[in-house]
Amino acid sequence: MSNLFLRSITGFFFALIIIVSILLGPFSQSIVFGLFLLLGLWEFAKLFTERENNISPVVTTIAGSTIYFLLILGQLGILKSELVFAICLTILFLALLIELWRKQNSPIVSSSLIALAIAYLVIPFYLMNLLSAQELNSFPVLLGMILLIWTNDTFAYLIGSQIGKTPLFERISPKKTKEGTVGGIALTLIVGFLISYFTSLNDTLFWVMSSLVCGIFGVFGDLLESLFKRGLKIKDSGNILPGHGGILDRFDAVLFTVPFYYLWTQIYNLL
Repeated sequence: MSNLFLRSITGFFFALIIIVSILLGPFSQSIVFGLFLLLGLWEFAKLFTERENNISPVVTTIAGSTIYFLLILGQLGILKSELVFAICLTILFLALLIELWRKQNSPIVSSSLIALAIAYLVIPFYLMNLLSAQELNSFPVLLGMILLIWTNDTFAYLIGSQIGKTPLFERISPKKTKEGTVGGIALTLIVGFLISYFTSLNDTLFWVMSSLVCGIFGVFGDLLESLFKRGLKIKDSGNILPGHGGILDRFDAVLFTVPFYYLWTQIYNLL
C-alpha cells in the first residue's frame, strides 16, 4: 500500500506538471520538456557508465540539450533553418570526435549510442514542441496525445492484471498480456471519441485514428524500452521518480509514438 501511495502521489504531480505546461502554451511547454530531456539524456548515458562500451553523460547531455534548444530557436524563426541544421550536425560530429581521446574498445558502438540518444530523445521532444503549437477547436493536439497514451498504459495494466493470461511478448515483457493490450486500446478509442464529442464531432476521424496510433505504437514503445532494459539487465532506467523509476520509464511510450502521431497530424491537415 505504501508503494501504491507513493506511486500515486508521484504520478499525480508528474501529470500535473505536464498538463499545466502544455496548457500554458508552447513556450512553457518547451522549457519544461527541455528539463525532462536534460534528465533523460543524463539517465540514458548513465545506463552505460559501468559497461565496456559507454558514453560520457556530460558530453551526451550538453550535445543533446544544445541541439534541442537550437531546433527550438529555428522553429521560432530566431535562427534560419539551414544554419540550425549546420550547427546541430557540427555539434553531433564534435561529440563523436571526443571518442578519439576516450580510448574505448569499440568506439563505433560508443558513437552509435550518442547518435541513438539524439534520435531516441532529442528528436521526439522537439516534435512534441511542434505539436504544442497545434490545436483542434481550442483543444491542444499534444495534450490529446498524452491523455490517449496515459489511458492506454493505465487500462492495459489494470485489465491485464485482472484477466490477462496470454503473454504478448513473453521473451521481452512477461507481464504484458494480449488481453490487457486489447483492453487498453479499446478504452483509448472510447476516450478518443469522448474528446471529439466534447470538442467537435467534425474531428471524430482525427481522434479515433489518433487513439489507434497512440494505442498501438504506445505498446511498441513500452516493449522497446523493456527490450533495452532486458539487454542491460536492469529493472528501471533510473530512480528520479519514486515508485515509477526514471524519466525513460515514464516517457517510453511517448517517445516512440510521437513521430507516428506527428506524421498522422500532417496527413490529416492535408485531407
